[in-house]
Amino acid sequence: MADLNTDIAGLKLKNPVMTASGTYGAGKEYGALVDLNKLGAICVKTVTLKPVRGNPPPRLWETPSGMLNSIGLQNDGVEAFIAEDLPFLAQYDVPVIASIAGTSVDDCSRLAKMLGALPEIAAIELNISCPNVKAGGMIFGSDEKLAAEVVAKTRLTTNKPLIVKLTPNTGDIAAVAAACERAGADAISLINTVLGMAVDIGTLKPRLGNVVGGLSGPAIKPIAVRMVYEVSQRVGVPIIGMGGIVSAADALEFIIAGAAAVAVGTANFIDPQAPIKVIDGIAAYLDEKGIPSLSSLVGALKVD
Repeated sequence: MADLNTDIAGLKLKNPVMTASGTYGAGKEYGALVDLNKLGAICVKTVTLKPVRGNPPPRLWETPSGMLNSIGLQNDGVEAFIAEDLPFLAQYDVPVIASIAGTSVDDCSRLAKMLGALPEIAAIELNISCPNVKAGGMIFGSDEKLAAEVVAKTRLTTNKPLIVKLTPNTGDIAAVAAACERAGADAISLINTVLGMAVDIGTLKPRLGNVVGGLSGPAIKPIAVRMVYEVSQRVGVPIIGMGGIVSAADALEFIIAGAAAVAVGTANFIDPQAPIKVIDGIAAYLDEKGIPSLSSLVGALKVD
């Protein structure tokens, strides 16, 4: 049987498939339906310093081959996460990646320090798809300088692997990724949702209460695969690829394009077993092709 192990900056995973932040909560709802121990890792829903109510409803709208969401990072805050969610996650033999976000550099640093000090947390995902209020609301990840600043200062607060999650809503995602690597990122996670909107032609109103939202699902997979490939050509740190993964074939595209691991997101809403099926499918593919280990397939794309 092929070796599915992968290494994300010292974070040892028994297989390359994890859950994408924002689609799995803290795993509680899925725990009754899925053997969480089979996952490579669980990346929990993004937490903030203080509770966040989120955006006004409606927050979800299904689109052809995808879904628009405008949740607005609703969560109960980091203290509630530590008290209520971590004890549940600690009972499983699966690495827990804490996803954090803030509206300032200081917020991110404080969160990384708090969560990075906990033995239950294996790594930190720094979601830089959020607006920096001190920079006029500009998205951290849309600007190389802002991205590098928040990564550098967050890096100083934790020794845990620091995974930086990038937004595709920028001019040159590879340049942002390279800036994050120089600033101390141990790994790059991409992509987050693509900005989109939908209109109700009957009422002439937007389908989402926030007008615009993030598009996820199979519709964005070609964009995500392209961006993973571009970033893989610019950075030396491991990449976690995501965006529209539903099947093992989808995941394999990301891996061949340069991802050392992948995350399943929107597919969890359709089929809670999706990540497990992806794991089994990758194993079957490697065995069928006679490929001894996953590592030999990472970045194996043949470009003439």
